[in-house]
Amino acid sequence: MYSCTPHFVSLKLPDLFAPQILSSFGSCKRDIRVFAMSSNLKEASNYIPPAPIFLPEGPWKQIPGGVTAAEGFKAAGIYGGLRAKGEKPDLALVTCDVDAISAGAFTTNVVAAAPVIYCKNALDISKTARAVLINAGQANAATGDAGYQDVIECVDTVAKLLKMRLTEVMIESTGVIGQRIKKDALLNSLPKLVNSLSSSIEGADSAAVAITTTDLVSKSVAIESEVGGRYIRVGGMAKGSGMIHPNMATMLGVVTTDALVNSDVWRKMVQVAVNRSFNQITVDGDTSTNDTVIALASGLSGSSRISSINSNEAVQLQACLDAVMQGLAKSIAWDGEGATCLIEVSVTGADNEAGAAKIARSVASSSLNIAGVIGSYPWYTRFSMSLFYSAMPCDENQIVCCLSAISFHFSAKILSGKRSAAAPRIESASRIRGVHIFIIVIDDGIGNSQGWSLPIQTKYSKFGFEFAD
Repeated sequence: MYSCTPHFVSLKLPDLFAPQILSSFGSCKRDIRVFAMSSNLKEASNYIPPAPIFLPEGPWKQIPGGVTAAEGFKAAGIYGGLRAKGEKPDLALVTCDVDAISAGAFTTNVVAAAPVIYCKNALDISKTARAVLINAGQANAATGDAGYQDVIECVDTVAKLLKMRLTEVMIESTGVIGQRIKKDALLNSLPKLVNSLSSSIEGADSAAVAITTTDLVSKSVAIESEVGGRYIRVGGMAKGSGMIHPNMATMLGVVTTDALVNSDVWRKMVQVAVNRSFNQITVDGDTSTNDTVIALASGLSGSSRISSINSNEAVQLQACLDAVMQGLAKSIAWDGEGATCLIEVSVTGADNEAGAAKIARSVASSSLNIAGVIGSYPWYTRFSMSLFYSAMPCDENQIVCCLSAISFHFSAKILSGKRSAAAPRIESASRIRGVHIFIIVIDDGIGNSQGWSLPIQTKYSKFGFEFAD
């Protein structure tokens, strides 16, 4: 029989400033380390604290620096007057000293925001990029030709200030849909933003704060690992708290690395990592118009060039990229509007990764399962239903599950007493804003995946209508 143990971690927002590694906890198949890295930038941390980062266990080590940890990158975040209220930084810029191999992943919403349309076109034209401009306050979605022209003017100004080609500058926007960018405020702030660029931890932290909207915490992480006998770094930042649902979730992200990799390999890697991370989180079933992840590879680590997706070096770099994006994705879900805890669904033993991913999404996004967590009283039969309506082939007699550290086999009689035993464990995880792990072993196949969600409650509605103002 498959055995499980509870996995909770206590995370209190005021404590997140402590520069320490929080308690680690193990899962039945792997260990996950939870880190909270302090921000050295007092100005940024005065607004919101950094998020806990849930990194998968691996050969890497977490390092400070976020998007500036990799060689060749600078970042900055300033207040430019774009937000409806308050003076939290709202304008960020990430740059690379050299032509970086570029890749992107975007919303699947048929109505894409002007920045999304622009970035897709730019990536089609050029294999490299050197800058990513991000504004918070206005989404610049559903704004027509005028909104697209705003994008062009903003990008053109950045390109001239940095002496780059237009297509080397990417742009991301987040905020209220239907509102154009406060263009005058943005353009007037760009010289200060460019002059603030820094390769320091402070630069990365300020940028991570500047891209947030309803986020209660900023999301930034970096790791160092050996690829092909040489140490490389991968870092990233993201924002997201509501309108979270595959594909992508309502989120913006920038990922950087100093690995040397061919364009076609890098773009495949980024899409795989996005599918394993941001495309596996859900909060409220809404998919935004602005979802964007831009990933840049400077190649300045001195590592050997990765020219084949099937090489050992590519496998190593893919694992690093997966780890960073999954860490950011889980922080987004943990920070969901009105959330009380993070729900992780881990699926192993499926026929393939795609099948495991579909099952994980199905179980994680089930409203009945989420209701069971909110009420601290899971119904195993409802859990079973959400597993099977994923429509993935499986033999119910082979499936073993672990809910709230209570194991059961589908072929055995499900006793109501198990729900009672699970209740205090779920309640404990919610009380400490912890992580609640559901584990599903389908069979002995090679397919593994995870999905993440959270129990939103009445606070979610308050977040939604207040932000619309």
